[in-house]
Amino acid sequence: MIPVRERLAAGVWHVFVLGVILFLLTPLVLVVLFAFAANQIQAFPLEGLTLKWFAALADWSAFWVALENSAIITGSVGIFATAIGTAAALALSRMRVRRAGLLMTLLSLPVTIPPLVTGLALLASYAVLRLKLGVQTVIPSHLVFTQPFVILIVYARMASFDHSLLDAARDMGASRWYAFRTVTLPIAGPSIIGAALIAMAVSLDDFVITYFTIGGGNTLPTLIWSMLRKSLSPSVNAIGTLVLLFTIGSSVVALRISKYRG
Repeated sequence: MIPVRERLAAGVWHVFVLGVILFLLTPLVLVVLFAFAANQIQAFPLEGLTLKWFAALADWSAFWVALENSAIITGSVGIFATAIGTAAALALSRMRVRRAGLLMTLLSLPVTIPPLVTGLALLASYAVLRLKLGVQTVIPSHLVFTQPFVILIVYARMASFDHSLLDAARDMGASRWYAFRTVTLPIAGPSIIGAALIAMAVSLDDFVITYFTIGGGNTLPTLIWSMLRKSLSPSVNAIGTLVLLFTIGSSVVALRISKYRG
């Protein structure tokens, strides 16, 4: 039999884990719930379910501008971060493990630095270069902290890749691009797609660095912030729900496709 003390400790641990899960998930559930609630204010009891807050977004021009900016930034980051990060991961996979690990540590530094510091540093850099803030400055800013995710995910797959297959293809007359497309891509393709979706999800969800580098425009996260500063409109829950669905959905799909366990 299991001692009473061990059963009590296990029970306390299970209650603690359940409490943490509820603490993390309850706010998300409430955001989604009030996005469909008919209440003008976020309070119980619910007055019914409705889609009018989503319909209100469809008639709001500021939402469409923010959505367009978010789509441009997220799509561009997905393309550039994947291309650059994949190239870096392929190069690292050919290096010795210790050297590759050191370089990946250096490349991952932007993820470890507080976003507030990164945002201030990028803003100062753009000021020195006299660049006009806007979508064109947000994209490279997001590349700074999204590329490490791509590099780590693709490298995790390419670390066990047999590079002699590429060498054999090259010896048989295949160009670098043809060898990559016919040998590397079929093997690393799922990881590359998964890394791209992760980078896009992280980019879409970012607020701090976007706030510092976008100037006078808005993305969906900064639009939510501006709405919260004025009034707590139920439409903010609708926007939050859309961002939440894309972020969680793309992350889940990415992890399943890439089978990343890092």
